[in-house]
Amino acid sequence: MSRLDAVRQTLGRLGHAGRAIADAADRLSCSTLGVVLGHTLAVGALVALPAGAEAADKPIDACFVYSGPVGDGGWTYQHDLGRKSVEAAFAGRVRTRYVENVPESADAERVIRQFAQDGCAIVFTTSFGFMEPTIKVAKQFPNVVFEHATGYKTAKNVGIYQTRFYEGAYLLGILAGSKTKSNTLGYLGSIPIPEVLRNLDAFTLGARSVNPAVKVKVVWVNSWYNPGLERQAAETLAAQGADVLYQNTDSPAAVQVAEAKGLYAFGQDSDMSRYGKRAHLSANTVNWGVYYRHKIQQLLDGQWKPEDTKWGMKEGMIELSPLNAEVPQTLAKTFDEKRKAIIDGKLSVFAGPIRDQSGKVVVPAGGVLPEADLWSLKWLVEGIDTPLPQ
Repeated sequence: MSRLDAVRQTLGRLGHAGRAIADAADRLSCSTLGVVLGHTLAVGALVALPAGAEAADKPIDACFVYSGPVGDGGWTYQHDLGRKSVEAAFAGRVRTRYVENVPESADAERVIRQFAQDGCAIVFTTSFGFMEPTIKVAKQFPNVVFEHATGYKTAKNVGIYQTRFYEGAYLLGILAGSKTKSNTLGYLGSIPIPEVLRNLDAFTLGARSVNPAVKVKVVWVNSWYNPGLERQAAETLAAQGADVLYQNTDSPAAVQVAEAKGLYAFGQDSDMSRYGKRAHLSANTVNWGVYYRHKIQQLLDGQWKPEDTKWGMKEGMIELSPLNAEVPQTLAKTFDEKRKAIIDGKLSVFAGPIRDQSGKVVVPAGGVLPEADLWSLKWLVEGIDTPLPQ
């Protein structure tokens, strides 16, 4: 066999790209082919690999952008538990990185871009305020996959995911409406976006389903995580007569205030019972790991696509922490029956009749709030005393 034939045979074993070079070699002199061969054999192993195969022995990087501190409870803590579950499930195949306490500002864009530049295969941006920076960076890095939490903008390489947190909020409302003695409930609002308004409305609807006399007062702290402001808000609500507190904020301050003042409270995002063993009735918690593992498996299988995912109790994303012993067995039974009804699709939280704060019917009897309206919700239901911020 001639040297040229041997070269052609070697190139042929390199697959489609190698065969193309071999065909081109027919039009080249042996001396020219020798130069080509020197370069080709140096990269031959890479040419022969199918798309993505180079990474077969090298783990991909999954990166997370957090709006708050990881800490030991709350929104960011739950996201970090999800990240850790990815490491455990894909050991040796996926590495994870994160940056915490990222402001929802130009700083977010810098962090997201740095992750993309550093070779992250997928970047999870975990707060509503990261939406615009995520979309902007995604356009600049079309080969990187992005997943944004609680937003509404997608792209070819951007998927979005939200929780049906309102399902758990409705159930906690049932507990609150049953346990209150003052018929006044308090709600610590973070930022008045649809995500938070859904939870507030659902909590109120649940409470009034068992106690129509209930009124809900709201204090807006305009922050996801600010223990000082959250504590002040909880104390203000207690001073206004609220004897059960719920929150859409991230610290355990409200539970701590309730424990000190002999009130009841609920945790949000994670179980906060250790901050108020008597006061803490339950918590509306989120298991992000089920989603993160699902999307990364898609990516590894080459099946990832941008989706608008909304998961709740049925999918195991929303979970309620164990009930306090303060909850009577009859109430616990009702709570569990309603929970199962939501999971089975027999109970819709936003089923009519529903009136807004002005008394106007927004969902008629027999109707259900359409999905599109649910995810863009900007009104408050009857029974909420505090007006919607302008």
